[in-house]
Amino acid sequence: MPLFPIHQSVPQQPTPPATPPTTGLLAKDDVTRARQLADLLRARFAQTLVGQDNLRESLIVTLVAGGHILIESVPGLAKTTAAQTLATAVSGTFKRVQCTPDLMPSDLVGTQVFDFASQRFATQIGPIHANFVLLDEINRSNAKTQSAMLEAMAEGATTIGGERIELPKPFMVIATQNPIEEEGTFNLPEAQMDRFMMKAVMTYPSADEERRMLALLTQRGSDVVDVNALSHDVLSIADVEFLRKSARRVHVSDAIMRYAVDLAATTRGAGSHPLQGLDSLVRLGASPRASIALIRIGQAYALLSGRDYVVPEDIKAFVHEVMRHRIMLTFEALADGVSTDQVIDSVVKAVPVP
Repeated sequence: MPLFPIHQSVPQQPTPPATPPTTGLLAKDDVTRARQLADLLRARFAQTLVGQDNLRESLIVTLVAGGHILIESVPGLAKTTAAQTLATAVSGTFKRVQCTPDLMPSDLVGTQVFDFASQRFATQIGPIHANFVLLDEINRSNAKTQSAMLEAMAEGATTIGGERIELPKPFMVIATQNPIEEEGTFNLPEAQMDRFMMKAVMTYPSADEERRMLALLTQRGSDVVDVNALSHDVLSIADVEFLRKSARRVHVSDAIMRYAVDLAATTRGAGSHPLQGLDSLVRLGASPRASIALIRIGQAYALLSGRDYVVPEDIKAFVHEVMRHRIMLTFEALADGVSTDQVIDSVVKAVPVP
């Protein structure tokens, strides 16, 4: 049920054109190659994960769009397995950091160690200097460590002893958090939440999916995924760079750009069709990074779908993942049990589709 009454008629979702418009930005062979690489990634997930198709697509699209992703769920839903599957599907470096309250910034980014032989300080880099970094239970790390993570995610570099060190490319942070445990956790600051391109929320599997999961475990004889036993068909760093550069060349029309801006602006009480009473539920709407993320995600999803142009469905497919962590609800809304996804549903219904 929508939270707000919709007075205007919402246009029907348009049918995508049968043939893509000629943009001259992407060759047909590039689009075909991108789809093949995406299918290779999906095949990798099929060996380790049962169900969770939405999470799989969110991870792959975020990788291609060049962003970071936050995964939230209750324990036992294979958050870590999904993150490791994506990271090991690419022949880059992968590091896992188990976040704890006593984790210090130097444990993450590195520090300077005095070398008695040379009588000089030597820089020892930390685990965040990798292509893929899994920050497990990120909300258990303290504020000082989270600020170090923010610098790495925002700037693509770290500072150790006054020396700026660039992070390897591609660089992607996959963070997980548990929403039900509060003891020993620290809420992520809004500035850091905004740096995540997506926030994926995992749900319990269906009975059939859970049965298939048990069958998969009994077949491989272990509860832990053995990376060496998986298919050796992995993407190279060059493949990832190709996907990212190709995604940036996907055509985005002015109408699609206005649609993305309108969605973000509506959460802030503006937009072409503002929602009455929104200010009683939302104290902070989505930032302009949300509209940027919608476009980048739309380009990546269009490319992986075999198109060199973005349609409204590409934007709508991930609007909840892009916006749910960027909208701050009021205390009244929280007390009434209103969720950010409900607010986003109302925004999507209110904004006309181009």
